[in-house]
Amino acid sequence: MPPTTNANGNNAPSTIPLANALMTKLKPAKVFKNAVEPTPLPTPGGSSRTNTGPRHITSITFDDRGDQVLTASEDETFRLYSCKSGKHLKTLYSKKYGVDLPRFTHKNTTVIHASTKEDDTIRYHSLHDNKYLQYFKGHKQRVISLEMSPVDDGFMSGSMDNTVRLWDLRVPTCRGLLNLPSSPVVAYDTSGLVFAVGINRYSRILLYDQANYDKAPFLTITLEDPSLALVSYPPRPIYMTSLAFSSNGKYLLVGCSGDAHYILDAFEGHLLAKLEGFVGLERRRLDAPPSIDPVKGNSGEEVSWTPDSKYVVGGSLDGRIAVWDVQILPVRSGVVDLKVPPTRLQPLTALDGHSGPARCVKFNPRLAMMVTAGTELAFWLPDQSADNEEIAKELLKKKS
Repeated sequence: MPPTTNANGNNAPSTIPLANALMTKLKPAKVFKNAVEPTPLPTPGGSSRTNTGPRHITSITFDDRGDQVLTASEDETFRLYSCKSGKHLKTLYSKKYGVDLPRFTHKNTTVIHASTKEDDTIRYHSLHDNKYLQYFKGHKQRVISLEMSPVDDGFMSGSMDNTVRLWDLRVPTCRGLLNLPSSPVVAYDTSGLVFAVGINRYSRILLYDQANYDKAPFLTITLEDPSLALVSYPPRPIYMTSLAFSSNGKYLLVGCSGDAHYILDAFEGHLLAKLEGFVGLERRRLDAPPSIDPVKGNSGEEVSWTPDSKYVVGGSLDGRIAVWDVQILPVRSGVVDLKVPPTRLQPLTALDGHSGPARCVKFNPRLAMMVTAGTELAFWLPDQSADNEEIAKELLKKKS
């Protein structure tokens, strides 16, 4: 948003509170149709992957100021965009190691990212001169979750080798290791003092004190939705793809690959809300049959909070963007009762305008814009033009 002149005549950035009226008016202001290189044609005699469809963007990250957004995609490229000018700035290639889960550090010129081939090293990369600054070795299988600490140079990774490792950008060896019974997803709270580890197959979320990570978790949450037993029995397991704390630290958003996401009370572990009204993203195409056991789609970033945590935005396999109003959530306290069903929330609105499945959906941390990504990249802005009905009402008021 460009700076505006305030009442004192000084240039100051305008602020827009997020409200229902604004969220329902989000529209694609800029669409990058060539954000991913097309899938190459199969070579004669070569093995062609079946049921894959077009390549997708698998991950997006904003810098701290919300000025830039970086994408990683299945074509093994980074693409850097300016959020203010809406322009593509540069494309960087990582054909040797592949690229996934890029995360800006607290500098807007450096990122960390996971590898998709060659090895399972995490790489510290300079966008300015396209060089690697450090290699973080230790994981024995692919890294599937990577998060930067919100307060310092620490970061955390979860891998299919069933471990979580804690790192520091300044040291190439990990400073902490958690051995787990299954593959984890990880998240920091906004203070950086607490982190969460979600364990699939066991439906558990472990909350740790950052300063005492080598001790037992101070809270173990069981993610169990009794309403799933009404759909099928035994109920289909919940597959967690992401975790995210709300900005006030009270709630934990659990992104899932199926047709529902969940919001938990982060202090005691009560299951508060079930977000419905979308098509899950574990399949690559809408016409592909679902698997018997739930799996992660090709991205784990299909749902996220707005910066004020008043709303949750999420993608859908049918291309729509769901917006849930989560300002009023049920209040529960005391002993957690796993038999109490969560409040079922339908979207406030389902936004059209994204071509194909929206694999990644994130709201800018500073600006009133949303970014969605799949086979294309879209920048969404609120449509500030008055509705025809509102104009008509104003005219009628003036006449009367």
